[in-house]
Amino acid sequence: MSKTFRPWLVDQPQLLPRSVDEFVPAGHMAHFIRDMVRDDLDLSAILCAYTEMRGYPPFDPRMMTALLLYGYSRGAYSSRRLARACEERLDFMAVTAQNRPDFRTISEFRRRHLGALSGLFVQVLKLCQRAKLVELGHVALDGTKMKANASKHKAMSYGRMKKTEPELAAEVDAWLKAAEAADAEEDAALGDKRGDEMPDWVADKAKRREKIREAMAALEAEAKAKADEKEVEKAEEKAADEAAGKAPKGKGGRQPKMSPGTPPDKAQRNFTDPESKIMKSRDGFIQGYNAQAAVDAKAQVIVAHGLTDCGADSGQLVGMVDAVGANTGQKPAQVSADAGYCSEANIQAMEDREIEAFIATGRQKHGEAAADGGKSTTPKTEEMRKRLRDGGFDSPYRLRKQTVEPVFGQIKHARGFRQFLMRGIDKVSAEWAMLCTVHNILKLAGAAAATA
Repeated sequence: MSKTFRPWLVDQPQLLPRSVDEFVPAGHMAHFIRDMVRDDLDLSAILCAYTEMRGYPPFDPRMMTALLLYGYSRGAYSSRRLARACEERLDFMAVTAQNRPDFRTISEFRRRHLGALSGLFVQVLKLCQRAKLVELGHVALDGTKMKANASKHKAMSYGRMKKTEPELAAEVDAWLKAAEAADAEEDAALGDKRGDEMPDWVADKAKRREKIREAMAALEAEAKAKADEKEVEKAEEKAADEAAGKAPKGKGGRQPKMSPGTPPDKAQRNFTDPESKIMKSRDGFIQGYNAQAAVDAKAQVIVAHGLTDCGADSGQLVGMVDAVGANTGQKPAQVSADAGYCSEANIQAMEDREIEAFIATGRQKHGEAAADGGKSTTPKTEEMRKRLRDGGFDSPYRLRKQTVEPVFGQIKHARGFRQFLMRGIDKVSAEWAMLCTVHNILKLAGAAAATA
């Protein structure tokens, strides 16, 4: 007697199609994100853009939003991967109800509504607050260096630009003269046939020369703006000294090697994404941005996000803490941050806001109770060093690593996002906001599954 197997009826059509709810099991993330977008999020900022009544009906913006959010939660970020998933994966079909937008449609929707999509962060954060996932008893801040959509090898220093630009100019001029001579010969030989096109190798060199000129102008403009700011500061300081009756300060130190407003030769600018900067990370130097996150200690929900082209973290603390209050409606009781945020101004700002701060004054070595090292001897820093030392292993500073650093690990390692897709600080900031939104959605879904 032969073994009986379950039927495998590949060619048999189904009398009734299956419901999209049956594509994946109940409680699946696809159902959660789809239903949350339909029922809980206000997408009026996106829907109001569709006012033209003519033409073929577009895909439902709610479906497109759900597709992007679900794709980001599954580690699918590029429009081509999302479009392919809509054709091949049942979980994506459960989100789109078997709609299949192509990659150009997905890319254009994201580009067109990037600002509104980044604005969903606050709405999702409010849902997390309603689910009691945010307490604001302790908020930890940190930054991570994220690669830009540009290669660091496509950057050039100002000194090299000054040397390369005239060389390219001379080379292009010589080639143009050679091309004109060749064109004259071809015109005589070919008659009415075309023979006057500029060779590609000439056009490429000319384009590179124009890019170098634009980059030099941008660096010079930045240097001039910084020089103007310093002149204003000096004038204000001089006026304050005169008002206080102090003697004018003499000019000490070495004379500058270059005139004010001229960028140093080492100043660099990237041709692919000029707003990104060379930054030092754990993996060496990268062309990227500094992504910031403030995370609540209860459930690792991101309560504020930010992004800057400055590699140093110290200038981000006050803005991030204020953003927590703006997003949640209340200020945190405690804030912790690593030594990159330590400064007299930051410590004073936390005191002014009546927030208990725990900011490392130096690196915390393995086995030590607190990160209370460092060489700074300013008054506020000394007070902070004493606070960390007195707290020892019971100091709230211990919550920092276990609160904020796992968030970056989940985004970079678990969901595989290691490089921004967009270019320009405004677009990259919105992209980072979407990543933070999806992180909070996953925390919300986990809490819903735990209470189900």
